[in-house]
Amino acid sequence: MTAPRIVVTRALPEEVLRPLRSAGSVWVSPHDRPLTPEELREAVRDADAVISMLSDRIDDTVLDAAGSRLRIVANTAVGYDNVDVPALARRGVVATNTPGVLVDATADLTMALLLAVTRRVAEGDRLVRSGTAWSWDISFLLGTGIQGKQLGIIGYGHIGKAVATRAAAFGMRVVHHSRRRAPGTNAVSLDELLATSDVVSLHCPLTTDTRHLIDAGALHAMKRGAFLINTARGPVVDEAALADALAGGGIAGAGLDVYEHEPQVHERLRTLDNVVLAPHLGSATVETRTRMAQLAAENVVAVLSGGQAPTPISVLSC
Repeated sequence: MTAPRIVVTRALPEEVLRPLRSAGSVWVSPHDRPLTPEELREAVRDADAVISMLSDRIDDTVLDAAGSRLRIVANTAVGYDNVDVPALARRGVVATNTPGVLVDATADLTMALLLAVTRRVAEGDRLVRSGTAWSWDISFLLGTGIQGKQLGIIGYGHIGKAVATRAAAFGMRVVHHSRRRAPGTNAVSLDELLATSDVVSLHCPLTTDTRHLIDAGALHAMKRGAFLINTARGPVVDEAALADALAGGGIAGAGLDVYEHEPQVHERLRTLDNVVLAPHLGSATVETRTRMAQLAAENVVAVLSGGQAPTPISVLSC
């Protein structure tokens, strides 16, 4: 009997690959970059399992190339907007993700961006590195304190709640809004959240409803002097509108970890001092990224051995 063919689209730690090698024949991409669409279609040919990354678009063209042997696509991310889950379901292919394991890391990064932009840390770093002469004075690189300020969280799932806990420890008031309205006195409408929050932090999934949720109208509705943080998905924000708001003083600043056309970043955002730009570091700790890869591998091993995937994606949740 032919061993199952397992395709891994980007290199993973050997400790993660070891159980996969026990479950089948493993092909790991030799490239230190995302596969092109053509390379991805060729790589998955006759695969029984695919471990994908968020940069891999898994759609009907990829599934056609894979053929009828494909049993599971394990996405190494909590978000799965890169995976056509209904298309997999129609073919009887299991789709999985890696929820839960990156909550703390992403919440920590959210607070790092919040503090970096409100206290102008990145501006100060650039100044020191430039060699420009500087001296302390009472008005030098003044930032904005967050104690007593309101944080508005859009998307109140596990990560949103973890951010709320951290923000409260910094003395912030927290309100939240989500499509599944969470109970409690701190739940508000989106309009109220935008109009009253000093910092707006995004933690919602990317769906047809949330694409460009933060557009020119939403940015105009925010308090003048407010800050926007995005560690969710890039297309939730209209980057052109955000650049306009930042350049024109409509809002005071932004901290971004994700981008509308990642890895490309809107050219005007890269020229503005009042935006902190991180290269999708939300889950980027050794512990978190290793556990994400392990969970993806556990899903593959379980399905190939005839069991149930630990973290399946339901087509009803899409």
